[in-house]
Amino acid sequence: MTPEQSTPLDDLRLFRELWMDAFSPEVSMSPPFTDQSQRLYVRNATLQDIPGIIALSRRVYEGTGMYGYTAGPLTGQINTFPEGQFVAMLGDRVVGYCATFRIGEDAALVPHDWTEITGNGYASRHDPEGEWLYGMEVCVDPDCRGYKIGERLYNARKNLCQSLELQGVVFAGRLPTLARRLKKFESVEAYVDAIKSKKQRDPVLSFQLHNGFEIYGIIPHYLDADHASLGYGIHLVWRNPKVARNGHNGKRKRYGKRVPDTVRIGTVQYQQRRVASFEEFSEIVRYFVDVVSTYKGDFVVFPELFTLQLLSIESREGTPAEAIEAVTEYAEPFRNLMRDLALRHNINIIGGSTPVKEEDGRIQNVAYVFLRDGQVFSQPKIHPTPNEAYWWNITGGNRVTAIETDCGPIGVLVCYDAEFPELTRHLVDQGIQILFVPFCTDERQSYLRVRYCCQARAVENQLFVILSGNVGNLPNVPNMELQYGQSCILTPCDFPFARDGIAADTTPNVETVAFADLRPETLITARNSGTVKNLKDRRHDLYTVNWRGQ
Repeated sequence: MTPEQSTPLDDLRLFRELWMDAFSPEVSMSPPFTDQSQRLYVRNATLQDIPGIIALSRRVYEGTGMYGYTAGPLTGQINTFPEGQFVAMLGDRVVGYCATFRIGEDAALVPHDWTEITGNGYASRHDPEGEWLYGMEVCVDPDCRGYKIGERLYNARKNLCQSLELQGVVFAGRLPTLARRLKKFESVEAYVDAIKSKKQRDPVLSFQLHNGFEIYGIIPHYLDADHASLGYGIHLVWRNPKVARNGHNGKRKRYGKRVPDTVRIGTVQYQQRRVASFEEFSEIVRYFVDVVSTYKGDFVVFPELFTLQLLSIESREGTPAEAIEAVTEYAEPFRNLMRDLALRHNINIIGGSTPVKEEDGRIQNVAYVFLRDGQVFSQPKIHPTPNEAYWWNITGGNRVTAIETDCGPIGVLVCYDAEFPELTRHLVDQGIQILFVPFCTDERQSYLRVRYCCQARAVENQLFVILSGNVGNLPNVPNMELQYGQSCILTPCDFPFARDGIAADTTPNVETVAFADLRPETLITARNSGTVKNLKDRRHDLYTVNWRGQ
């Protein structure tokens, strides 16, 4: 019997196969649902769900040749389009995940591959004016299948599509039975036709057709890592019945979650000076926090390694490496001081950076972010300069992570790290709109390397970049004898922004504070309808940033 032939007995067998897949005794359904106090529900995903989503995706894709998610892409998906990401929850456990973003019809309805269309999994091609909702992921806990969790997630997509009055939902689905069944058919097209006519069953495509999706085409090399599907993706669409085809209702679509109209930044140009005690250092820091808070600032920014001032408290003889290790003794008092100031003054503090001794004995140059709600985040410097590595034995970190604040997602790169464009692109893919760069440079050429690179990051990523540096001299402190700095607040170069791409800067080598009000909405405008659109115009089909760290 050929695959194209069918008899009533075949139909009965197909029905039984469908029924057994849904209610197979091999599926252990009882344990996850034995607690009657637990509720199964779908809601929008949050950054706090990321560990659960990572664990879920690794269970789902184990043994398939594909890999589960890491924190970076998930952070990008949630920050970029928060209302488009959903989790199915059983109590406090993530048992399903669904990721979407908006995209224009010209990109959604032409052949593409997964990496290109999703921006390497970060949803960085999200278009707030896109007419279609693109489904980039649905996965369900293997232990919880048989409870229509996938159907609930698909319904959440459809409901979002209708609430935004979009044209429909589009994605490329898997064919997990293709590799082992293709030899029975003349071609992939014949296999798909057999599924469509219900002469053959595929657990994914049959489910999607049952849920109202129609086949738009077949895409070879959609995801080559999907060996079970032989790399193929089935191009599927669901058309929103509540809007006319390609109709436009004239309403402006809302972008992501609400962010403040303006974010006020105060960046400190910090004078290095001798201090007699940690308390004296604390009073200087407190003064700047109070000044920016009095001016109703949302962020106050301090420079890289400004805590090396603490070495002047007592004269210590020894090597530069011994000196830097001495500063690590102040790491905990420093964190306590800055967290308390953030809470007392109701302001977010970018705490420059300070040397920190890790549990394994390594010393890292770590930037801390102290939020006004009491949360504390850290960002290690990834690339120590040759001098840092040689004289101070500082080692680099291995993670670059967006930080969620009440003013939207931000990123921090410490000085030299800003000269590596991949790091900023990785943060932008995670959804940041503001990048903070604490720096410490000894002379003008060193400073200009950081400054020019930061201006480039602002242009190529269409985001705000804030620099904060040290000035003055600190005799008898190795590698801190001289300082050159000009703190500044940089913008993209386009009509909505300051003429020279500089929202504010300072007089070089003078202790002061520079202020600017930044409007995140202008970034959204520039990214989607600016004179140039650096983010939208990236060739995802040719290149991408693959993050291999944490």
